[in-house]
Amino acid sequence: MEEQELENFRLQLLQIRTQLEQMQQESRASTETVELDQCKVGRLSRMDALQGQQMALESERRRKLQLQKIEAALKRIEKNDFGYCFTCGKDIAFQRLQADPTHTKCIECAE
Repeated sequence: MEEQELENFRLQLLQIRTQLEQMQQESRASTETVELDQCKVGRLSRMDALQGQQMALESERRRKLQLQKIEAALKRIEKNDFGYCFTCGKDIAFQRLQADPTHTKCIECAE
């Protein structure tokens, strides 16, 4: 893979990481503890709030996982290991990396 292509992937990964970190900060209020005082909030409203909180927590978990994948991809770029399949060692198709630069397996090994 050429240096310019690696640099483009690195920039793409950094941009995605920035977006995920911004989303993480914006959603912090959604994961706060739901108040259980029925005098202030009705039962259905509280149930909606609990469901919203759980959805926000799951979104947070997925963002953290994606951030870990991004950090690993950035480290592979630094070590010149980016674009190679973890399983067989062959090149990962360029189009596959364009779709998701965090892929670690070629299409054959991923199936």
